[in-house]
Amino acid sequence: MRRKIPSTTALVCFEASARHESFTKAAQELALTQGAVCRQIASLESFLNVELFRRSRRGVRLTDAGLAYSRQVSAQLDAVERDTLSIMGQSGADVIELAVVPTFGTQWLLPRLKHFAQRAPQVRVNLTNRTRPFLFADTAFDAAIYFGDGDWPGTQAHRLMGESPAPVCSPALLAGRTALSAEQIARLPLLQQTTRPHVWRQWFNAQGLQVPHDMTGPRYELFSMLAKAASHDMGIALIPPFLIAQELARGELVIAHPQALHSDKAYYLMIPQRKVESEALKGFSQWLVECANAYSSTAWQI
Repeated sequence: MRRKIPSTTALVCFEASARHESFTKAAQELALTQGAVCRQIASLESFLNVELFRRSRRGVRLTDAGLAYSRQVSAQLDAVERDTLSIMGQSGADVIELAVVPTFGTQWLLPRLKHFAQRAPQVRVNLTNRTRPFLFADTAFDAAIYFGDGDWPGTQAHRLMGESPAPVCSPALLAGRTALSAEQIARLPLLQQTTRPHVWRQWFNAQGLQVPHDMTGPRYELFSMLAKAASHDMGIALIPPFLIAQELARGELVIAHPQALHSDKAYYLMIPQRKVESEALKGFSQWLVECANAYSSTAWQI
């Protein structure tokens, strides 16, 4: 059955015209004449039976329908471009599309990837941020690194390391003290992590305290955001020290209390069952687990 899809040329002309809200600028970008762009837009409007632009002597403006459609078309064209560049860039190499929680990927994994590249030069690892689990069947990901309990249906789990977040803040908040008591911490603004909404409650409970406002305070999605906010005296945060090793070394952040929070959750490499026989993933998972074990055996534990 023939799909009811407009021509790619019409969609590309529409996306450029919508982005600029100008047929002239779209024509310049696409190296076409203004007349050619106008004909493509008119053809698209006829195909859809919807007015996408309002024309006037001063130019063109998107209609409400045109604005909504432009967002959808732009997203789809971007996806096609990414897929095309991915295929073009493979050049016979084994490619691993890896979803990774952002701060772990940036602060811990990326500095070590060069060693995997030396070990397996024929394998390329592409990283994309994902903060929450997803369905592998709905994505192009070959594997994922996430923080949780390792229970992800349809996958093979490889435990990497625990997290053990500790209270950290800027030296200014210590006000000359070497550390803060749990009661003193409770009186400071508590910086919250979006994907760990109960972490402060768990930490205070481990200290034998119940703090009514333990889930209130500025909320940030990434540990890197928490670290930046804490370094700017905005409050105190619970962050795994291994994710802020550089900030601690530079003195931008300090450990405010010696007690870390320990839990059964950890960072895992998750591989969907349909990919477990991939030689590239076998090599990558073996290297990554070795790397994590070596780090955990030598890392500074507070």
